[in-house]
Amino acid sequence: MEGIKRREAILLELESADKPMSASRFAKEFKVSRQIIVGDVALLRAAGYGIIATARGYLLESEKDKQGVTRKIACQHTPEQTEDELLTIVSLGGEVLDVVVEHPIYGELTGGLHIHTEKEVTEFIKSYKKNSASLLSELTSGIHLHTIRCEDEEAHNHIKKALAQKGILYKE
Repeated sequence: MEGIKRREAILLELESADKPMSASRFAKEFKVSRQIIVGDVALLRAAGYGIIATARGYLLESEKDKQGVTRKIACQHTPEQTEDELLTIVSLGGEVLDVVVEHPIYGELTGGLHIHTEKEVTEFIKSYKKNSASLLSELTSGIHLHTIRCEDEEAHNHIKKALAQKGILYKE
């Protein structure tokens, strides 16, 4: 399948997907390398399509993704507290869109998360441990930002209060 048709097919599948779709899955389906799919998605994003890259795969941005209140919160914690942090946010109705750290050489580094259920938190933690990966926050002594989306300002304030009570919300 040539590139244009493959990219059209990727878009169609993302439009009907109810969960993230991985580059590896697309590569197998279209009998190309994963890197070809990554390039296809980069071209689609450059063309203006709202494709979100997460650790679990690609999502197509929807109108739902633009609803509610989106705010950044500053956190600091150990790697062992990551699961508690994420579960606290999602249990109070928040979606963790990303994690952001300030790197001395590269500047701001952002990792897309798009975690909004307890199951997704469990999958993220399981993947983190299985791969013996480092969290971005480990680069900055645990200090990081999260972009959080929730229903309204009240829900956002509940999340911040709960994280503060757990000693996770960053304070000087």
